[in-house]
Amino acid sequence: MSKAELVRRYLFFLAGLFVNAMGIALITRANLGTSPISSNPYVLSLRFPAISLGMFTLFFSLLLIVLQLLILGKGFPKQFWLQIPVSFVLSAFIDLAMALLSFVNPQSYPLEMIALLIGCLVLGFGVFMEVAANVVMLPGECMVKSITIRWHTDFGKTKIAVDVTMVAAAAILGFLLCGTLTGVREGSVISALLVGLIARTVGKWIGQPIQRLLMDKDLARKAGQEES
Repeated sequence: MSKAELVRRYLFFLAGLFVNAMGIALITRANLGTSPISSNPYVLSLRFPAISLGMFTLFFSLLLIVLQLLILGKGFPKQFWLQIPVSFVLSAFIDLAMALLSFVNPQSYPLEMIALLIGCLVLGFGVFMEVAANVVMLPGECMVKSITIRWHTDFGKTKIAVDVTMVAAAAILGFLLCGTLTGVREGSVISALLVGLIARTVGKWIGQPIQRLLMDKDLARKAGQEES
């Protein structure tokens, strides 16, 4: 991979991170819960509003990295260290997105559901962009990957299990901190079901053209010839 292609892929990944953050912010602003990976930071931000959702997301991401180190030990891949700077960038993007979308405050359930579904679309597209860039994985995906490496489990099934565990932990955390179910609602389940499906669907529609844009011209031309 040439330096030019690598730069294009990292820029595309950063753009995907921002789209991801906008999707998380939209889902959160819908007031119907949030995505599994953001559920615990969201509950903590509700209980301790002096600390932003982005900062709690950073703390949670660093915790996931520590857990990966405990799971893999010396087998921790070197490229997984890239999660640390990525976590800082995503944290900043989430706080920026929450500020940019501060005007989103739906006052009825139908409007909340519309905001949630739009957020799922945006987040799904952001996830597609991150996967298509193929340079770095976020801590949530690296956590799943670490488990599959250590215990040889299926990635898809492991991701579902990890997402369910995160939502359950957020529900328990809400009860412990607030005495009631806080921050986890039907939106958490809907986003868990829809975001991955949207990302895969977008990938089927435009994945190959995007890869040709990201690849070096000679490789892209060869890929186009093979497809035809």
